[in-house]
Amino acid sequence: MIDFRYHLVSIVAVFLALAIGIVLGSTELQGPAFNILNQTTSKLQDEWNQARSQLATTQAQLGADEAYAAAVEPAVLHDLLTGQRLLLITEPGSQPGVVGGITSAAQDAGAEVTGQIALQPKFFDTSAATQQALDQTTLNAASQAAITLEPSQTYAQQAAQLLATEILTKAPASPGAQQQAPGAQGYSAAAAQAMLAAYAQSGFLTISGQPSAQATLAVVITPQTAPSDGSADPLGQLLVPLAEQLAAKSSATVVAGSSAASGPGSPIGVLRTSTAVGQVSTVDDADFVSGQTVAIQALAAQLNGGKPGNYGLTANGASAAAPSPVPTPSGSAGPSATATPAATKNAAR
Repeated sequence: MIDFRYHLVSIVAVFLALAIGIVLGSTELQGPAFNILNQTTSKLQDEWNQARSQLATTQAQLGADEAYAAAVEPAVLHDLLTGQRLLLITEPGSQPGVVGGITSAAQDAGAEVTGQIALQPKFFDTSAATQQALDQTTLNAASQAAITLEPSQTYAQQAAQLLATEILTKAPASPGAQQQAPGAQGYSAAAAQAMLAAYAQSGFLTISGQPSAQATLAVVITPQTAPSDGSADPLGQLLVPLAEQLAAKSSATVVAGSSAASGPGSPIGVLRTSTAVGQVSTVDDADFVSGQTVAIQALAAQLNGGKPGNYGLTANGASAAAPSPVPTPSGSAGPSATATPAATKNAAR
């Protein structure tokens, strides 16, 4: 018969075994096992410190590179776009730093920045009601301007055609020829202003400056983001026909984006694998001063008869860092301006 004493002894034996196990285990950890864990921790700490030091060095080098690029940019771009008028077109989410940097670079090159058209999310909305509103706005503006739209195009493509036709023109083919002034060859500033006002009133875009004054060059700035679920990006899908229309109506068009998200699936990634690749230049690192400089050089290269190119980071699909040979002003052996101090240039941005 099992009595209470038996149960008590069993319970004591269990707790005694646990106590002995804890003592033996802690004693073992203080030996080889503890030393191994301690060594591993020390090694990981050293590696982390080294990686942190390398990151700090890289960031410092990047800052120095940006300062140098900002200092030499005025000299590098001097007179490359003298006499040209440039229009900025931005997609939703475009970085203000990229917009400001390209504006400054264009002005360093001697171009007049006519204004900015900021396309709004509604412009990319594919719902039936929004598409109908976009179609009606486009048809009314096209009728007022006496412009015939391509019937096989989507509503968004027709809107891109109308915008490009109204606000862009080509520079003269020869350097000595007189550039067409806004208002020439049937162009109506009033019609262009009415068109932009109609799109703005309907919430499809906003404007700043005077984008109704016909420009000879266009730069499209994209935020370079792609849907995380792998679905088609409406910004990327519409960017292709938009870029094609702008390229057809202007002397040169560049699409610029940021380096952080310029890989496959991004708007520039889509553009580089499309039919527009031979019509426009792309720059995937315009969040850096060097990329902003290259965007202007790409425009100048096309004005000088060069072909469009894909510039930036090879990891993102670029074929070169910049145009080669480096473009120079027409009738000049090269830039002659003196570089301004980096601090002055950065303050101007």
